[in-house]
Amino acid sequence: MTLGIDCRMYSSSFTGIGRYTHEIVDFIIKENAKKPSPDTVLLFMNDPEYKAFKTSHKFVKKIRVNARHYSIGEQTKFLWLLKKHKPDKMFFPHFNVPYFYNGPYIVTIHDLTLSLFPGKKLNRFYHRLAYKLIINNAVKRARKIIAVSENTKKDIITHLKAPEDKIKVIHNGISDIFKRIPHEKTKATLKKYDITSPFLLYTGVWRNHKNIPRLIEALSLVHRCAPDLKLVITGKKNPLYPEINQSTEKFGLTDSVVFTGHVSEKELNHLVNAATIYVFPSLYEGFGFPPLEAMKCGTPVATSFTSCMPEVCGKKNALYFNPYNVRDIANKIRKLYLNMDLQKILTERGLKHAEKYTWQRSASATYKIINSI
Repeated sequence: MTLGIDCRMYSSSFTGIGRYTHEIVDFIIKENAKKPSPDTVLLFMNDPEYKAFKTSHKFVKKIRVNARHYSIGEQTKFLWLLKKHKPDKMFFPHFNVPYFYNGPYIVTIHDLTLSLFPGKKLNRFYHRLAYKLIINNAVKRARKIIAVSENTKKDIITHLKAPEDKIKVIHNGISDIFKRIPHEKTKATLKKYDITSPFLLYTGVWRNHKNIPRLIEALSLVHRCAPDLKLVITGKKNPLYPEINQSTEKFGLTDSVVFTGHVSEKELNHLVNAATIYVFPSLYEGFGFPPLEAMKCGTPVATSFTSCMPEVCGKKNALYFNPYNVRDIANKIRKLYLNMDLQKILTERGLKHAEKYTWQRSASATYKIINSI
């Protein structure tokens, strides 16, 4: 049997679909190697990952694609390679299945962000049309669909009209990069970014559904009782969202909001560990890694009660707020910041809860689904 895997997003980066693909592929290779007669595993990759990927297993074959997602090459070159190598089954860790591919496959749908919160990039009518055609076709033709949360499963059924019995929910894992460390080890990172006061932390990309401007406005209300509290925001600045920087000026918080830009994995773990509270005001998530990463580091979490967040974080393991209501965001942050006992309770619950999310469990369940078709 020959199993093909779309590894064009394969990456050892600590978040996102790249990490998801990396973890699933590594598990499959290890498990397959245990078989008396291992299956052939075809990894369809783009550079630079194609050049960087090394393996000692003869049953693993990598194939250079070099066709970006959402490109013409995805619908032509990638499709041609799939037909040339003819895998008995394919696993697509993302919905970008070539439209005319008709072989048996399993697809993972992480979220419907582009359906519900399209943002400011690739949102012309032909971009939107292409997206709808590709994701609807991927779901329609798939033998099985993996959803990363019950909330994503519900969205797939509601918006893409997929039959419920075709969908299997498998939660993601949390990287071992995130772990509790002594605060002494975080000092160099805090010094690098000139963070000297207690601080709230937000990590992630800058997109409209991430709701960062409301978080900044909420900080201005929290400052009435905690004027020294800072907000640290990681992630590469996105020129499509100038309102994030503009909000700090509007509410007089230029000295209270720290924009770190992109940080390394080590620095991210340091910041999460050192934060007084991790705040996640997102309007929509398919799974929501960051709050769980914070829990794994022993940092109490305040997060929105929308989409999958109560499901993934657990109703008693975080403090929840209405992300559309700035006053509620501020009130919940204030409540948690001023209540040391509550911080301790959420820290203990969060640490225990985060233990459930392992890549071993996620990858094992995913491999079973792949083998079921």
